[in-house]
Amino acid sequence: MDDETILANIHEYVAEEHKLRERHQRGELSNEEERRRLQQLEVALDQCWDLLRQRRARLDAGEDPDAAAVRPPGEVEGYLQ
Repeated sequence: MDDETILANIHEYVAEEHKLRERHQRGELSNEEERRRLQQLEVALDQCWDLLRQRRARLDAGEDPDAAAVRPPGEVEGYLQ
């Protein structure tokens, strides 16, 4: 996945997050539905940002950015713990 595709995914996830919040405010989603999907989006966004950082670091180091890989949610989400 190249940088443009990763950034497009990020923009899509952010747009979905905004739509979810709007639907919740209109009463179209329960708190649980909103929370569950927002949590999934948060993980996906963290994975995208992590992959983008990996690619850029590899490029800066003179390595192949395409060798970067999406890390599992437990690893990406564990950075803050």
